[in-house]
Amino acid sequence: MLVDTHAHLDFPELTPDLSSVLQRAETNGVGQIITIGISLASSQNAIALAREHANVFASVGIHPHGACELDQTIRAKLCSLARQEKVVAIGEIGLDYYRDRQPRQVQRACLHQQLAIACELKLPVVFHVRDAYEDFLEIVRDYKDALIGGVMHCFSGTWETAGKCLDLGFHLSIPGTVTYPNSQIQQEVAIRAPLDRLLVETDAPFLAPVPHRGKVNEPAFVLHTARKIAQLRRCGLEEVAGQTSMNAQRVFLLPAV
Repeated sequence: MLVDTHAHLDFPELTPDLSSVLQRAETNGVGQIITIGISLASSQNAIALAREHANVFASVGIHPHGACELDQTIRAKLCSLARQEKVVAIGEIGLDYYRDRQPRQVQRACLHQQLAIACELKLPVVFHVRDAYEDFLEIVRDYKDALIGGVMHCFSGTWETAGKCLDLGFHLSIPGTVTYPNSQIQQEVAIRAPLDRLLVETDAPFLAPVPHRGKVNEPAFVLHTARKIAQLRRCGLEEVAGQTSMNAQRVFLLPAV
């Protein structure tokens, strides 16, 4: 079994034929999917999808691109959503200095507020970090003892950065880009990181792996990511699939399948 720990099932690329998307995932051995909230509306959508489908779970959060939206009213609504059944994480939250769509001080304030929610509700966190690891690490260190878990979504940092995240107790989630020929830095992380600290994800509908690169990504394609990690680590696909699924179930408190 595989667990796709990060997909956006409510995005328009997937919703028109979602039943077929989920069927293909099941056919490819994907037993559980976490659909991710990036705004109040998408968090609500994620919960609705999780309620509708037994093997789908939800996270709720405000993406750094929407950091300015997080006022006291939205925060209260987010806390209420986070308490709903089948919500397994806060996220995706973090810092994005690559796109820089919100002032950096606003992004940092938004991250602080949502980290406080995660600590209060005892939920793990799904982090989005691009070109902002120095500030991110400085912020999260203050929450280390109160957080019950963290996942570095779509991790693309160096091995040095990976080590700092691992030291904080976080897991590294590897997306389909690890299959790309020019992804040597990401491949090094996939090789050197302890297997019991790795997760696999699609970030569907984005970042489709080889041999589907350039197409709409979907949870079924997480199989190619797991297969590439197994090839890089010179072990069997079953070992990677089994361990990453156990990791996901442990981090997100998913039921055994």
